[in-house]
Amino acid sequence: MFCPKVPTNPTPTGLVPPSVVEPTSTVRQTPPPAPVAQPSTRPTVHLTPGTALALVGGGTAVVLIVGAVLVSMLLAVAISGVSVAVCAVVLRSMLASERTHR
Repeated sequence: MFCPKVPTNPTPTGLVPPSVVEPTSTVRQTPPPAPVAQPSTRPTVHLTPGTALALVGGGTAVVLIVGAVLVSMLLAVAISGVSVAVCAVVLRSMLASERTHR
């Protein structure tokens, strides 16, 4: 599967004489007629002011929900980072005070 296989071409037996190309007469052909577009059987979508307002409202709701989720995730990461930093400072001070009181 992973071994490359080199295609084998027959080796030429001698010089091949060039082929002679004879000019042919040109025949002018008429182009085929342009295809006619078929009418669509699907119903067209009519966008009324009410549906446009509903689409805008739905898009706004999606953006607000996604924004709230992202902000809450960022806030959770920030709070976790602050709590880890506070724990590190408390541990450092405890270890430093233990060394000095011996």
